[in-house]
Amino acid sequence: MRRHLGLLLAFLLASASADAAQLFVSNEKDNTVTVLDSETMKPVKVIKVGQRPRGIRITPDFKSVLVCAGDDDAIDVIDTDTYEVTRSIPTLADPEYLEIEPDGKRMFIANEDDAMISVLDIASGKVEAEIAVGIEPEGVAFSPDGKHAVATSESTSMAHVIDTTTFKLIANVLVDTRPRAALYEPGGKRFWVTSEVGGTLAVIDAATYKITKKVGFEIEGVRSELIQPLGIRFSKDGKRGFVALGRANRIAIIDVESLKVTNYILVGQRPWHMELSPDGQKLYVANGLTNDITIIDVPSLRAERSVPVGRLPWGIAIKP
Repeated sequence: MRRHLGLLLAFLLASASADAAQLFVSNEKDNTVTVLDSETMKPVKVIKVGQRPRGIRITPDFKSVLVCAGDDDAIDVIDTDTYEVTRSIPTLADPEYLEIEPDGKRMFIANEDDAMISVLDIASGKVEAEIAVGIEPEGVAFSPDGKHAVATSESTSMAHVIDTTTFKLIANVLVDTRPRAALYEPGGKRFWVTSEVGGTLAVIDAATYKITKKVGFEIEGVRSELIQPLGIRFSKDGKRGFVALGRANRIAIIDVESLKVTNYILVGQRPWHMELSPDGQKLYVANGLTNDITIIDVPSLRAERSVPVGRLPWGIAIKP
């Protein structure tokens, strides 16, 4: 009887592990990507990648994770089954962040030192376009239908809207100082842009390219200059927005309909970027200065625990 119970327990544990998601966390200081099992939150593997890894995304088929190796001027490609770097794709100078088109064929890369968005075919690595934008491009986001992309430029304080068919700039939207991340709302009618030094979130109409509202942040006991909006994510139902507030060590919760801040969640030091679990129940936050990720329970909006990773974690990608 005990033997049968032992076999059953082993089977259940193996099944749980097989169903667990994998988190890929880029560690800027260590030149590594830490892979975590979402069930145990223990490291599966630490992958050596190029120098100063920051932006990290997963292909729609979940077969590859793409990592911006900024100081190597390259995108490293990680096989999500073997956890090995299978190739390194050369780019323009200092790829800071990338986003993958909804159909998974191309990536748009913010090449910070060249003031360019480069467009690369993922399969071949061929450069299809180089789009001049403002100084120090950082964030990239696609509209849900893939027809437009938004890029932010830190030193120009603009969000640039790009036609993904013609590769032409069709709008330049002035926002507050040092914009970092951009993200379309799930319905595609608006996109959000965070301004790190300006301390605001701009909500921009995707049809008129006009700012419909600027959201500010106030946290009792925290100096305003420490409130530095960075990464953005939306809840699975699209009703809440999550904004990482950098040196304020908080995640702001915003009601998408009213665009009002409803809560702040204390996390580790200097949260950068975040990612939702596949079921939308957990939000994983990369904390750059405490070298860990904070796990937030989305239904209760509570920080559950923090898990150590490498030094200066920056971004997260998830394989279901």
